[in-house]
Amino acid sequence: MSYELNAVIGSFDLLRSQTAGIRETAVAPLRQRMGLVPVTTQLLEELTALSDQDGAGPGQPFTVTSPAFEQTLSYWSRGGPIAHVEADFHGGDGYQTAAVWRTGAKVWGPAHTWDFTGPREDWPINAALALLDVVPSSSERARYHDLFLEVGLGWEQDMDGWQSAGRTARWAATYDEWHQEHLAEQERTVRAAAEVEKYRRLPHVPVALDGKAIMELLDLSPGPLIGAATRYLQDLHLERGPLSREEAVTRLRTWAAEQDTGCRGR
Repeated sequence: MSYELNAVIGSFDLLRSQTAGIRETAVAPLRQRMGLVPVTTQLLEELTALSDQDGAGPGQPFTVTSPAFEQTLSYWSRGGPIAHVEADFHGGDGYQTAAVWRTGAKVWGPAHTWDFTGPREDWPINAALALLDVVPSSSERARYHDLFLEVGLGWEQDMDGWQSAGRTARWAATYDEWHQEHLAEQERTVRAAAEVEKYRRLPHVPVALDGKAIMELLDLSPGPLIGAATRYLQDLHLERGPLSREEAVTRLRTWAAEQDTGCRGR
């Protein structure tokens, strides 16, 4: 499995503010109110064009190692600490690089390593994240804390994924807006999964009435409600043990009366 990352990390709200006038930026949300700006060729080209408009003149292209790019990061960091991080792994081998800017100046790095046998907190990206005030989770059972994973840098595997995540979140002006919608979407997903589960027949679990008997009892045509009724009887079997046909009929009629389904029953 491969992994590729070249990005600026900092407060989501800070990065959103500092990149508001740059068309090629997309701020992908992370955990702990952080955000990530993928450093793409298109972004560097746009920064070069903006620099030309400001009077820097042609012939000074932005690259991730250019003084012009570092000046941009210094400017962005006036509003809060940011880090430029890179990682490239293929088949378990690769490297990390990281540097941190704060209050308009580089304050740490760049740190670079191919050796990941030492403590995780010393790995360049983890060390940079600690300087951005990313903190370990409160789980005491974890054998180790990896800020790289804690903040969500494992959510995507390449630059295309991070750009897509950033574009998806473009509508959100603040982290709070994105986070509120993110939680709502998670809740909708859970509810949708629970709704689907209601209609799924469990394998290897007996049911006191077959589909034909359920349709006749409730005066229903074939459809999802037959699956829901079957699942209801299966759940009863798991909770209470085998049901007699008479008990199944009584309970299913009661269940149908509680549903807004149009079940008429017989």
